[in-house]
Amino acid sequence: MLEHFFQCPYCFEEISMLLDPSVRKQTYIEDCEVCCNPIELTPEFEAGELVYFDAQSIEQ
Repeated sequence: MLEHFFQCPYCFEEISMLLDPSVRKQTYIEDCEVCCNPIELTPEFEAGELVYFDAQSIEQ
């Protein structure tokens, strides 16, 4: 697992999440640990290294 720090698209606090580098490209939803809003995460890995990361708010 790889810990990645980024800014929440809702509350703008810096948070961290554990990412699984064994899956090359994935999209999933996790709640912000500060404001509890859902964030769509899209990490992409090559050879176990994070090469792309996006965190977007979810339209409600």
